[in-house]
Amino acid sequence: MQEYLEKFDAIVKQQLKRVENMKQDGDFLDYQSLDKIIIGVVGGDGIGPAITAQAKRVLEYLLADQVKSGKVEFRVIEGCTIENRAAEGKAIPEKVLEELKKCHVILKGPTTTPRKGDKWSNVESANVAMRKELDLFANVRPVKVPQLGIDWTFFRENTECMYALGSQGVNIGEDIAFDFRVITTPGAQRIARLAFDYARANGKNRVTIVTKANVVKATDGKFLEECKKVALEYPEIQVDDWYIDIMTAKLVDEKRRGQFQVMILPNLYGDILTDEAAEFQGGVGTAGSANLGKRYSMFEAIHGSAPRMVEEGRAIYADPSSVIRAGAMLLSHIGYQEQADKLSRALEICAAEKKCVMTGRPDGATGEAYADYIMQTVQSLGSSFVG
Repeated sequence: MQEYLEKFDAIVKQQLKRVENMKQDGDFLDYQSLDKIIIGVVGGDGIGPAITAQAKRVLEYLLADQVKSGKVEFRVIEGCTIENRAAEGKAIPEKVLEELKKCHVILKGPTTTPRKGDKWSNVESANVAMRKELDLFANVRPVKVPQLGIDWTFFRENTECMYALGSQGVNIGEDIAFDFRVITTPGAQRIARLAFDYARANGKNRVTIVTKANVVKATDGKFLEECKKVALEYPEIQVDDWYIDIMTAKLVDEKRRGQFQVMILPNLYGDILTDEAAEFQGGVGTAGSANLGKRYSMFEAIHGSAPRMVEEGRAIYADPSSVIRAGAMLLSHIGYQEQADKLSRALEICAAEKKCVMTGRPDGATGEAYADYIMQTVQSLGSSFVG
């Protein structure tokens, strides 16, 4: 029993130190004040390298002038594969992490996370590790389907809840297993403040907090309480809270779903709800997300690495829309809003026109052809385009 108490004691001390670090947080990095913005491109594994390469092509096209002038530099970072991670026994290989920290923003493809019983060693999710190592505390996922009256933006806390300690659970004998969940005051407050700031800046008048605080009283109760404290600083914004189970139902309720605008959620609930929401937009294969921190930010697809497609030789037919959509968010974040608006509009047009259809198989377009289609659409929008 003593060894388990010692492990829990170590976890508590680790989290207390993290809380103190959060209290020392400064302001967000001003990208436009930098002499050069370095964009790291991490392909990951599975279909990741194939789709991320196409997103890089699109971003290089949109930022051609900035690359030429030296304001923007793209760096391809190799090695964040499941093979390398398993061999080192680390979620992110040391050399990869070292290179990531030399960048300002990161465009990332999907990475494989082993499950119990898989052939790979039990390494932590690369996504979870990257969020913790770079303190990417806010996962921002927009879902917009105008014809259905949907315009949602989810603010999912990234560094706490179940996933933060997912590899530190314990098995006690053969009959009991424990995992740990952590919610902190500064962690909840900073994701809430980011969501409310976004709502205020974008003319949104409603923010919804999603928990299961009626049952998970300590951690979800703290998350809800701290979000409501922050809400008092934004009196012009309506605030309500919903439980995660009924919220999943209300997203498919045609009479209610159009009322939601900005949502704040702990990590696990945010993962579940945003995957459901992405289905309205065409599935998780089309959705991108931002992972924001004060010093670093990372933009990625929200789907998995699809190793079966690689095994069957179909990686070139993988849909790059998700990472390209993440690229639009990256452009906006670093201050190139005009390019971001053009790319977002082009993605909407290409999805609606269906002149280039992707099926994931040889009867559909390749990722390269679809990226070409998107760039041609961007070009057709012209210099007079207003987002």
